[in-house]
Formats: sequence, C-alpha cells, structure tokens
Amino acid sequence: MRRAFGSVRAKAALGATLVVALALVAAGIAVLAVLRGNLTDQADLQAEADARGVASQVATGEPFKKLESEDHHPMQVVDDDKRVRAVSDHLEAVSGTGSESVKARPSPTSGDGGSGGDGDNDDDDSDDDEGGEGGGRGPGRAKVSDDVDMSSGTAKVDGETGDYRFAAVEARTPAGEKVTVYVGAPLAAEQDAVATVRGAMLIGLPLLLVVVAGVTWLVTRRSLRPVEGIRREMAAITASEDLGRRVPEPQARDEVARLARTTNETLTALQASVERQRRFVADASHELRSPIASLRTQLEVGVAHPELLDAEGAVEDTVRLQNLAADLLLLARLDAGERPADGRVDLAGLVREEASRRAASGRGVAVRAGELTPGEVLGSRGQLGRVLGNLVDNACRHAESEAVLSVRAEGRWLVLAVADDGAGVPAAERERIFERFVRLDDARSRDDGGAGLGLAIARDVAARHGGTLTVCESPRGGACFELRLERAGSPG
Repeated sequence: MRRAFGSVRAKAALGATLVVALALVAAGIAVLAVLRGNLTDQADLQAEADARGVASQVATGEPFKKLESEDHHPMQVVDDDKRVRAVSDHLEAVSGTGSESVKARPSPTSGDGGSGGDGDNDDDDSDDDEGGEGGGRGPGRAKVSDDVDMSSGTAKVDGETGDYRFAAVEARTPAGEKVTVYVGAPLAAEQDAVATVRGAMLIGLPLLLVVVAGVTWLVTRRSLRPVEGIRREMAAITASEDLGRRVPEPQARDEVARLARTTNETLTALQASVERQRRFVADASHELRSPIASLRTQLEVGVAHPELLDAEGAVEDTVRLQNLAADLLLLARLDAGERPADGRVDLAGLVREEASRRAASGRGVAVRAGELTPGEVLGSRGQLGRVLGNLVDNACRHAESEAVLSVRAEGRWLVLAVADDGAGVPAAERERIFERFVRLDDARSRDDGGAGLGLAIARDVAARHGGTLTVCESPRGGACFELRLERAGSPG
C-alpha cells in the first residue's frame, strides 16, 4: 500500500485531483455568490417597484385600508410614530420592517383612517414644506421620496413563513401625513435556485474528481510505462554487468524518449570507457613486462657471471621503466580529473629553453626555434613543458634532419607548433595516433619507438588546459603538431 501511494502515478493523480478540487470549490463558491447576488438584486428591484406603486397610491390620496401591492406581496405602511396604518391581506407576522405589528390602526386625528381625512394632523410642522407650495392642504403636499432603503426580513403569509427583501419608500399624503411604505419580495426562488445549484455541485463534484483521478492515473501510467521498461533494463544491466545491452527507446518524441536515448548514450560512453580501461591495463601490463623481464635477466646474469653484466643496459631499462611509471601515474591523475595549476606560462620562453636543452645534448636530430611570438597562457608550467618535450621526442624519432619549434598568435589563441621533415602522418591515422599505446610502425623497436603514451598524454594535458592538440602536414613535408591554447587575459 505504501509503495502504491509512493509511486509517481499516485502522486500525479492525487495532485491533479487536489488542484481540480480546489479550482472547482473556488469556482462553485463564486458561481453561488454571483447567482445569489443576481437573484437578490432582482428581488430588490421587484420590491422597490411594488413599494413605489403603493407609495404613489398613498400620494394620490388612496385610503390606507384600500392599499395593496401590485403583485400582492407583503405590505406594511408605518407612520413616523411607528403606528401601522395599513397592512396587506393575509399577513400574519413580519420582521425587518418599521414595526412587527400586523394590525392597522387609524391616526388619532383621522376619523375614518383614510389618507385624506378632514382632521388636522399634528405632523404639520416645518417638514411639511418639503411637499411644495405653502403650508396648506392639497395635492401640492403629496410626495414620493426618490430614496429607497433595502432590508432583509421574514413574513408569514397564509400560515407560511419565508424570507423576504423589503423595500422602504417614504411618501406623504395629500393631507401632509408622512408614512413609510414597506413591500417585500420573496427570496424563495433565489433560495431554491441556489439550493438546486449547490446540490448539483455536491453531487457532480465528487464524480468529476473521481473521473479526473482515474484519467490522470491511466494517462500517467501509460506515459511512465517506458520509464518502467528503462528501469527494468538498467536493473538487468547492473545485475549482469553486460554494458553491451541497451534500454528500449520509445517511438515518441517526448522527454521519456530523450531519457532513453541519453541513457543509451551514457551506456555507450561507459562501455567505451570500461573497454579503454581494460585495454589500458592490458597494454600497461604488456609494456611493463618487457623492461622488467629484461632487467631481471640482466641482473640474474650479473649474479651468476659478474663479468657479463651489462650495466648500461640495466640502467637504460631502469630509466625506461621509471619513465613508463611516470607516464602511467600522470595519465591516472588526468583521468581522475586533476586540474592544472592556475599560473602564467610564457610559451616562447618555454620553447627557447627546450631548444637550448636539445642543442646542448648534441645528439640526434637538430632542434631549432623558429618564429616565437611572445605571449602567456594560464596553466601548469610542468605539464605544458611535458607536452612540449613529448612532441619534440616524437619529432626527433621521425625527422630526417631537424625539427622546428615556433609560437604564433591567432586572435585570442597562441599556437605552439612542432614540425619535422620526416615521412609525416597519413590522414587516416591522424586521430588514432593520440590513442594510448598506439604506434603506427609496429615493427619499430620498443626502445626506439617508446610505449605509445607521449601523444596521448600531450592531448589529455591540452584538453585539461582548455586547448586542443592536432596534427597536420608540415611545410617541409613531415608532420606538424599544433598545440592551441587561449592567451592569458583574453576576453574569451
């Protein structure tokens, strides 16, 4: 159970359901509020229209006992002394109006209780001037106020109690008596409509959420099915340690398909790395075996026959073994991601030192410096010196007479070139020679040709310094190795 609810499918379905539920609840509340507001406004308009109709009857002198709203809604007329002057028929109880009484009482000064009686009204004070032309009786004193007040209340009509919206409109009789007319419009239609919509939402919302959860579950399950296939295949690859296997790639062009392709590319790179590592171990063992075996033989002969000991050969084998161990150690550090020191190196000065050292040795092919453009690069002086030494060693092994070292500027780059006048490198082999333990001339003696690590080390060091190492044809017909490094302080 815990695993099921912890799956991506369950989380996606639950998340989508919660989001939809919140959205629907918010939308439902908004719809109910708008619906209730609209229906209440309609009831207000209806109550106001009926109240003004009754107020107009009062202003025209209609007797109080004959007043009635046009739609027969609950009606109540109250004077300034809170006396009920008129009520609608069948009104048994009321609240939210000027008085809770439903019994009409005539004015003490009005003999018949009508709005146009003959008696004087004590209310004829300064307020009567609002009616119009002087302080006397007559049509000029009748008036219906433009203002309306709305209130909520209840009314009991024919034994049934309901909620109403009451409109209150002030009116003045022709005799100058001021009253307030209350007419209520029922809210039953509004309440029924809101209840109907709310009930539909309460029924439809859970069903819709179930549909959303189910559809999300199915869609997510279908979308993640390739991911499960990738997971199973990766688990099988891990268990079998067979890096030649690949995960299935879906036909779709979505994120899952890109994940599968990236996974296969990673497996391919991992397989190549493992195979390269295996070849490296095998080649290293093979390269180490030769000097160790030679050195052991010479030492055994020296022990048995001291006069036959080849001391120079033993020293050469020891030096060769030492150099090979140093190369292997440097490659291991480079493979581990060792970053070069962040110092400034003068390439032209480095070339001059190497050319002078080679000239002082006085052995083999002549090494001379050509054009040297001054400039500095960032990196390790020791590692870059190792690269230059490896390139010069390679040139000296293949040159006919001389090797030329130069440094030139190309934009924000400095290019260190080592050119020889030898046979050159075939175009088809110009990338393979940078692989580890690769020698194009397998017939060459190991002592003369080296272990095949110099160029591999040189390219790895160049890459660690953010540069490149390539080979092309020399103007003298041989090979020209170019180390391209970014100039220190350049905008790039």
